[in-house]
Amino acid sequence: MAKTRILLADDHKIVCEGLRNLLEKQPNMEVVGEAADGRTAVAMAKQLLPDVVIMDIAMPGLNGIEAARQIVQESRNVKVITLSMHSDKRFVAEMLKAGASGYLLKDSAFEELTAAVKTVLSGKVYLSPNVAGVVVDEYVRRKPPHDSAGGFSILTSKEREVLQLLAEGRSTKEIAVRLKVSVKTIETHRQHIMDKLDIHSVAELTKYAIREGMTSLEK
Repeated sequence: MAKTRILLADDHKIVCEGLRNLLEKQPNMEVVGEAADGRTAVAMAKQLLPDVVIMDIAMPGLNGIEAARQIVQESRNVKVITLSMHSDKRFVAEMLKAGASGYLLKDSAFEELTAAVKTVLSGKVYLSPNVAGVVVDEYVRRKPPHDSAGGFSILTSKEREVLQLLAEGRSTKEIAVRLKVSVKTIETHRQHIMDKLDIHSVAELTKYAIREGMTSLEK
């Protein structure tokens, strides 16, 4: 029987090493790669075609929500499981909207992670008990998330990507090189972001991105 191929994506090396050691003790699982940021995770998922990507949300360059969205769009057979410290309904809802099939908290027992892998491979969604109630409350009542006017819904995927890089201190030129577009294109994106959010300085954009969970200064 073929082993389940797993890609790990977390910018904390000790987390990846710990997960790799635990997962590879399972007779039916193997870790095929590790990514320290969202952009690398997207590229590795495309190249390695794992069965499952276990991914954090807060990662530099491209956060887990955007990375998950791109992975699911480009490789529809790849399942994404979020492993995060955030239980806030905003993060849970956005990861599920991005196409994640599972959501666990980092304080979960390892047995729960292996159960989640089996569940998502069977075509079902796995939610940690600690976040399941949040999702039930959100969807059964059919009320919009409290941040429905926030950046995740107002901005396009590319604008969210540019906003995260701006908030991480990248220059316009650096962002243009990284995204393989012109400086003028990035300037246009930045202007659209500021117009949509009614924010008129990079400092305020940075505060907004941190508040919305698009990036983190806790590195």
